[in-house]
Amino acid sequence: MSDEFLNPEQAVNITSDIEQNCTIIRALMKNSTDLLMKYAVVDKKRLVIVTIEGMVNKTILADLIYRPLTFCDISCDSGKELLSKLENELLAAEEQHQIYTFSELSRSIMAGFAVVLCEGADFALSIGAQGFAHRMISEPSTHINLRASREGFIEVIRVNIAMVRRRMKSPTLVTNLMPIASRSNTDVCVCYLDDKADKRTVGLILDRLKAIPLNTVMSGAYLQSFLEEDNSSLFSQVFVTERPDVFASKLYEGRIGIIVDGTPFALVIPGLFAESFQTMDDYTHKPFFSLFMRTLRYTAFILSALLPGLYVALCNFNPEIIRSSLLLNIYSSTQTTAFPIFGECIVMYILYEIMREAGLRLPRTVGHAVSIVGGLVIGEITVSAGLMSAPVVLIIAATGLCSFAVPDLYDSCMFLRLVFILAGGIFGLFGITVAGVILLFRLCSKSAYGVPYMSPFAPIKPKGIIRDTLVRMGWRFLSKSDITATELKGNGKEDNK
Repeated sequence: MSDEFLNPEQAVNITSDIEQNCTIIRALMKNSTDLLMKYAVVDKKRLVIVTIEGMVNKTILADLIYRPLTFCDISCDSGKELLSKLENELLAAEEQHQIYTFSELSRSIMAGFAVVLCEGADFALSIGAQGFAHRMISEPSTHINLRASREGFIEVIRVNIAMVRRRMKSPTLVTNLMPIASRSNTDVCVCYLDDKADKRTVGLILDRLKAIPLNTVMSGAYLQSFLEEDNSSLFSQVFVTERPDVFASKLYEGRIGIIVDGTPFALVIPGLFAESFQTMDDYTHKPFFSLFMRTLRYTAFILSALLPGLYVALCNFNPEIIRSSLLLNIYSSTQTTAFPIFGECIVMYILYEIMREAGLRLPRTVGHAVSIVGGLVIGEITVSAGLMSAPVVLIIAATGLCSFAVPDLYDSCMFLRLVFILAGGIFGLFGITVAGVILLFRLCSKSAYGVPYMSPFAPIKPKGIIRDTLVRMGWRFLSKSDITATELKGNGKEDNK
């Protein structure tokens, strides 16, 4: 057997010799034990049905292929004619198409298709009979809401596409399904509304996906660095969601969505800073309640990043700003501790992140032990033993709690918290101010596919801010007009070139 037949990445054509085809398939699949080949004879012509065990539904396979082939009575002059009649007259499968290369054949059978080869035909018939086991649709584990949908994406891409289609019953919804990664051949679906999305942005995203040099893609996170305009940025320009209702609403705003097979998290491009502070519950409650909750989230984000560094800066460099009674309490609590305030914050910050990571990775049956250990050891015993002061424990606990109010920005908050602690501990309020200004300038200079990352705050668009950013107007007002991502583009800073 020639080595060229053993390389699944080469487009080797299917031959008209069925025995040679079967030999090539076995060599291509390395005689894998889950490779199944079922032989049959129709009109004195040999057929073989190739499947992968566990990837097809046996009932569908029997009803769509085995039973029709067993009881069919057709007469054909050649194998090509036989396959054509099977495709057009006999087999009533929803998904079926002709394939001509062994690379297409291997991708088909590993995606749950059944492939029919016939003696004398130099092509094969691929029939959809998918039936692999998968997780049932359930409530998403992230972005929990009170009055919104309880359905979340699962790991099967076609089920996810169907959930989006069920919510967006529009003929302008385009779903472009294509395989990426030369080794894993992972299915990726690019979704957008043809009358809302920017065509140049869609073309640019498709080109970038096709040019991704990865051999294997196991989740959408593999693609993020290739889709972001600035991969070195602390804040991601790609929005991630597990909710099909959020995904569909972003498509209506002119965004481009990407669903990756094998992961329940979908990507939305471009992602903006303000979107991290919005939830589906904002649109199910009264506008005044949404305004209050969004204000709380913005406040929680600022406190999560600034509070420990600000506390260190005030205690070390500007204690006169703190009230006398509070300053005396802080002073008395730090007299018995082993570390200065700056060192306490660094140690407590590291301990808190270790505790959070341990609670996240531990099995659920023993995960409650982390909260017990954290509450007793870090919260109570360290203060009683004089290792930490009570105000520092309170500050770190409060900032950790605030960071959970905006889960999409937790990673950014974690890093910013350390930056502001170092800036406040070394340079005081001056360091906090400089770090804050650099961060603000950095955020305002970012753009994703021509859309400013801080839009509609910078450049300021009053209509966008008042309509549905900090303030969420009522549905009677929102129904009068739409704002798409194209309308938020900055002047002269479009990146779709």
